[in-house]
Amino acid sequence: MQAGCIVKTECQVQYVVKNPYETGHKGEVGGKRRWLVYLNEIDYIKADFVILSAGVFGTTAILFKSQMRGLKLSEALGSGFSCNGNTVAYLAGSSGPLNAYGLDKKQLSKTPIQARPGPSISFSYSSSLGFTIQSAVLPTAYPYMLFKGIATFGWPTGYWFFHGIIDKLKHLIGSKSSQAMVLVAMGHDKSDGKIILEKETDKICFNPPNDPLLLRKVEAFQKITKKLGGILFMSKYRSTSVHLLGGCNASSDFSDGVCNPNGQIFYPEAPGLVHQGLYVCDASLIPCSVGVNPSLTIAAAAEHVSRHLVKDILRYKSKNCTDFASEVVDQNPYTEIHDNLKSREISYVSLKEIMRGYVGGMPFTASLRIKINLQNQNNCDVWNLVMRKSRPTLKGKVGGFVVFSAIEKDKLHVIDGEVDMFEVDYRTPYTQYMNYRLLLAAASGSRYVLEGKKIMNPYLFALYSWRETTTLYVTFKKLAGNFAGEVGLNLKGELRISMIELLKSLVSLEGNRKGKFIYLFTLNLLRTYILPIPQEIHKEYTLTDSHNNSYPASTFHEIKTEDGYTISCRQWNCGQSRWKFKEEKQPVLLLNAHSTESFCLPTEPNDLVRTLLAEGHEIWLLQPRLHVLNPSNNFTIEDIGKYDIPAVINKICKFHGPSMKVHVVAHCVGGLSIHIALMGGHISATQIASLCCTNSSMFFKPTTLVTVKMWLPLVPMSMALLGKNKILPLLETSKASLGHRLLMCIARWVPRYERCTCNECVVFSGIFGNAFWHQNITPTMHHWLNKQSTTKLPMAAFPHLRKICKSGFIVDSKGNNSYLIHPERMALSTQYISGGRSLLVTPETSFLANKYMKLHQPGFRHERIVVDGFGHSDLLIGEESSKEVFPHILSHIRLSEEGKNIVMTSEEKKCSKDALDWAADPYQGYGGSESCWFSPLVVVFLVLFLVFTLLSSFI
Repeated sequence: MQAGCIVKTECQVQYVVKNPYETGHKGEVGGKRRWLVYLNEIDYIKADFVILSAGVFGTTAILFKSQMRGLKLSEALGSGFSCNGNTVAYLAGSSGPLNAYGLDKKQLSKTPIQARPGPSISFSYSSSLGFTIQSAVLPTAYPYMLFKGIATFGWPTGYWFFHGIIDKLKHLIGSKSSQAMVLVAMGHDKSDGKIILEKETDKICFNPPNDPLLLRKVEAFQKITKKLGGILFMSKYRSTSVHLLGGCNASSDFSDGVCNPNGQIFYPEAPGLVHQGLYVCDASLIPCSVGVNPSLTIAAAAEHVSRHLVKDILRYKSKNCTDFASEVVDQNPYTEIHDNLKSREISYVSLKEIMRGYVGGMPFTASLRIKINLQNQNNCDVWNLVMRKSRPTLKGKVGGFVVFSAIEKDKLHVIDGEVDMFEVDYRTPYTQYMNYRLLLAAASGSRYVLEGKKIMNPYLFALYSWRETTTLYVTFKKLAGNFAGEVGLNLKGELRISMIELLKSLVSLEGNRKGKFIYLFTLNLLRTYILPIPQEIHKEYTLTDSHNNSYPASTFHEIKTEDGYTISCRQWNCGQSRWKFKEEKQPVLLLNAHSTESFCLPTEPNDLVRTLLAEGHEIWLLQPRLHVLNPSNNFTIEDIGKYDIPAVINKICKFHGPSMKVHVVAHCVGGLSIHIALMGGHISATQIASLCCTNSSMFFKPTTLVTVKMWLPLVPMSMALLGKNKILPLLETSKASLGHRLLMCIARWVPRYERCTCNECVVFSGIFGNAFWHQNITPTMHHWLNKQSTTKLPMAAFPHLRKICKSGFIVDSKGNNSYLIHPERMALSTQYISGGRSLLVTPETSFLANKYMKLHQPGFRHERIVVDGFGHSDLLIGEESSKEVFPHILSHIRLSEEGKNIVMTSEEKKCSKDALDWAADPYQGYGGSESCWFSPLVVVFLVLFLVFTLLSSFI
């Protein structure tokens, strides 16, 4: 104690796990200790040296459970179990002076020393037959009548009960024929017993060793009984034991034992290796029966192990310069620091949570035990909590297991888990997150990481609150051998908790602060869904000159279209020397979405312009009549495809000659425009080297909310409010007419999935819908996009866009199907990319386009990609776009440059067409923000109610 030893009472070690963070990475939970000793599924103690001395069954059980969590152990674990040749019998009803009943406190004070019973072992007799018999005194606290409850040798079943009652009565009245004693025979069994752990119940069971001397022991007991008188009770099926040995046998090799003669546990992956710092020091390492009472044998073995242990500790101390006496012991911040883990001074709540679902398309079940630490939540002001001036934290540790039979046949146990029930991200100030991070260990030794997130948004008056609070979006990854990095396995999926399991979780609440936990949890849900007050404010960023100066220089071109309108474009020449590339590459034409910039991003070091320049391409960025530099007050999307795109194509051909082909990368409205240009015959497919469209195509399938907005008379009302000036200023500081201000006011109240504290972002998303997930873009990108890039919104094309959304495919300005009837004009290679978490346009857009092209142009290469985790514009402006999206675009362009556009022979076309007729979209309803059990009619009703409420407030 004086040297710093800490004794934890009322604890039972469950298993030992090698510390996954032994190297002490910054921010990791584990620290620098070598071993984690778990007292339950959550609480653990860290140590450099662990000595297992829990007895034969206890030590073996700890190692079995540790093996289930990835600790590599010898296959001999549990083998070589010995009962030391023990056979226990009970002699009752004797009239001899056995004096083998223990005394209670009153009897002890009244009984003189010479009349007291002897020690626990009162005599010993060694037989020449190969065994030793000892007697034992029955302690008073022991319910000795239960000794007869075993299957009694030579007596009818149930006889022991009646005899026990009579024997007890005789003992109470002081009858001479009520004496009893315990007899123990010890010898040599074959030490071939087996200890096993039932995985479903975590209970130890065993097969006893064979005892060749059992019958001789019975005969000896019968002779003693005949001599002393009374009745003999003993097991008639197997030997019983009070001296268990083995299970973790010591051996010179791991094939025959679990530990070496020094008590160090073998590491079976290589001969001679051991688990450093892990020892066995009890009867479980003795490999066979010793024939006599093994107390001194066990003590001698422990002394031998201790001698080697001390040397090992001193060697480790000198190697690592560790002062064990003065060093402060590392502690798990979520593990109680008191001697008693059940101390009432600690504020905590624990609960069980069972979630089921599919990960990577395979069944997955998570059974978790969560422990929330509430000791810092004692002084919380209610008003500050509600108004978000202060925010309670509900963080804790997670234990339990998951079942993922497709990957591992046994359970994957949680060896380190964290949960934050209400995390805040200033990029999404109205959104709450529940984050889970679990480190899983398999019996095979593999380790995995499960990261999950619940996303809670105040969308449509909390209609999605049930789905959001019960759905966990997870990522399942496998770690490399040193647990430092990831390997190939990377699966995604969803887990859900059912209503019944949720009720069970509430019932399973334990701890001394259950009321406080329910109060804080409910309060967080209240201010997320009912009182949507932002938790953080978007930080203001100023775009420095270094961003603009470091951006590649470009040439600005003004172009006059056939209808007399002036548009512009920017041209970037590849700055790298031509000799670095085998041949000159074809230029790339970039077509933006409606009034927003998606390709030339000064704040992003790896935007698509820089990426294509690094590949050696010349780049042309079209700025059509809907761009903020050339805003038109009267135009349609058809005008862009009919006039603007042909004009820029002709400009490129003037630079490179009429035979030059152009790669086209288009986004949203740019994708609609290029299809109108091609299928309308305004440009020829022979001029296009390849076509890549993100969240757009000749089809346009918007989400439910966008569809509702387009079916409602919101666009005609907006046009009426705008009057003659169809250009809406978005900057908060811009001057605007009364109609413009009224339209912006209405836009602020329109429901959207993610809200923002930036006024320009609120107006833009109110008109279009959320164009990106805020978490996917950087704060500097968000500031530049809303404060410097998208300063105006030309809305003259909205009536045409409304017709396209209602039709679900491109139509002319009058709503006629003038384009899909010309598939022969699409003789080129295509790639369609959709975001997996749809915000404006669903993945059905790319599915239908890909199917259309494969049916009508089967001779060309066509590809469809759905990128999980992305919405609409964040496919191109996202922080991870250069890693997740751009490689697909570059690969498509490279294949086209290599002449790999023709992929199918004429014989294969018929079979392919038959297969496509039956094809279904594997991403239908996948990852969207609006797939729940609320019908679109409910959404329509709510939007109508909101519109009429707003109109009535202005009348």
